[in-house]
Amino acid sequence: MRIDKFLWCVRYFKTRSIATNACKKGHVKINGSSVKPSRDVYATDKIEVRKNQINYKVEVLDLPPSRVGAKLVNIYIIDITPKENLEKLDLLKYSKDYYRKKGTGRPTKKDRRDIDEWFEKPKSEIEPDQEEKD
Repeated sequence: MRIDKFLWCVRYFKTRSIATNACKKGHVKINGSSVKPSRDVYATDKIEVRKNQINYKVEVLDLPPSRVGAKLVNIYIIDITPKENLEKLDLLKYSKDYYRKKGTGRPTKKDRRDIDEWFEKPKSEIEPDQEEKD
């Protein structure tokens, strides 16, 4: 079975074309060497996949006949990814900014309240000063 098809079958990539592009870019290695998408996979091969800034390591147990459900993936592969790499995933989740970038799209309800509050503060500060000047 081809490596791109295997990675798609065991649900490492959502589509086969994404798996093919990852192989072409050198993000997939079998037994330590970069491979083309057409490289065959055999049982006992060790695959290293770089995805989302993390290096996943997998050992092949058997080849699936076609794409398998998420619960059945463990029949075909063993995940041997070091725990340090998985801890990096947690750090990436915490480091991301969950708010949208400023200037993109309509403001959210929270953004709108912040904007209204910002516009109201200067007015309330200016009015007492103007009364003192008169």
